[in-house]
Amino acid sequence: MIYQDTINWMFTQLPMYQRQGQTAFKKDLSNTIKLVEYLNHPERNFKSIHVAGTNGKGSSSHMLASILQEAGYKVGLYTSPHLKDFRERIKINGNMVNETFVVDFIADNKVFLESNQLSFFEMTVGMAFDYFSKEQVDIAVVEVGMGGRLDSTNVITPEVSVITNIGLDHTQFLGNTLDVIAAEKGGIIKVQVPVVIGETQKETTAVFTKLAEENGANIIFADQQPSKTYDSDLIGPYQAKNIITVQQAIKQLQLKGFSFSEEHIKEGFKNVVKNTGLLGRWQTLQTKPKVVCDTGHNRDGLTYVMQQLLKEKYKVLHVVFGVVNDKDISSIIDLLPKKAVYYFCKPDIPRGLEAETLKQSFEEYGLNGEAYGSVNEAYRSALTNAKEDDFIFIGGSTFVVAEII
Repeated sequence: MIYQDTINWMFTQLPMYQRQGQTAFKKDLSNTIKLVEYLNHPERNFKSIHVAGTNGKGSSSHMLASILQEAGYKVGLYTSPHLKDFRERIKINGNMVNETFVVDFIADNKVFLESNQLSFFEMTVGMAFDYFSKEQVDIAVVEVGMGGRLDSTNVITPEVSVITNIGLDHTQFLGNTLDVIAAEKGGIIKVQVPVVIGETQKETTAVFTKLAEENGANIIFADQQPSKTYDSDLIGPYQAKNIITVQQAIKQLQLKGFSFSEEHIKEGFKNVVKNTGLLGRWQTLQTKPKVVCDTGHNRDGLTYVMQQLLKEKYKVLHVVFGVVNDKDISSIIDLLPKKAVYYFCKPDIPRGLEAETLKQSFEEYGLNGEAYGSVNEAYRSALTNAKEDDFIFIGGSTFVVAEII
């Protein structure tokens, strides 16, 4: 219970964007800077890769970690959000941080954390960096939480920065246009640190090029470089772009003295889930009926998820769907199949949108179904109604997926 008490304190004592939304967002790095100074700058004791982007940054981070692990490196991996267990956020070679470290870190630093009113995300970043430093990782893959310029992770000076792509997400924080969002995410570009851009987009290219020039940073647009085709255990058409991006990041690491064989790269792509424990990316939960979940939740992410769904064969499609209350339904609704039975649900967090409200919004667009009291109730109903040759898809929000897997 001591571990659970610690996690409960972290969730409730201070704002947590994952649960509360806008009120928990801090547009300021000063707290994180104070924390890493207080911890004697653990982030300076290991090499790192910084990964930002609207979509694909989680998968790309896990691919990079997997390849580094195959090459024999001791690899830290910091990602967010978690699905089932807080400790998913902080891993070394695929193993989650142990409960004792989490408890001790909070206990040892609680006075400082409270007196400086650190947010959930800020203290978690500090915990991760302290853990990686104490465990003497060779390199850590650090995924940006939101944006880049003002994200708590942006106190590191990495070997290479990666920005997968730019789409419209978190617009209330990052801006309403791709170029403005690119400027925020481009805030991870550091002086003389190479930056790999996953996708060339006409609205963002000039923004990234200018930031790179200002910082004397070599900029590589991955989709303009020669690349190889690799198989991956991460399924979905969107993973092809991530594979291209990761190849260029690996090339930059090789220039920095990291050593990879072709076999390391091949096996790294093929064994991402086994090596890192990644969950929720076109993940098959059962067959007969086939049940798949995916955490894609913004327009770009759902576009690729729906492309994958079109490849499936089934008689009837059942969709268990829920979103957070700041989601612009109109931005995603046209992507979703009308020929499906919907099971509307509210994820069990304060930010969850009421199932009945979601149902009414969908009905206006001709998408019909029933509202349920919980995610699990919606899922159980879908399982009851589906025949063996039907297909059940679960998604709309990371938090819906988290309650099922």
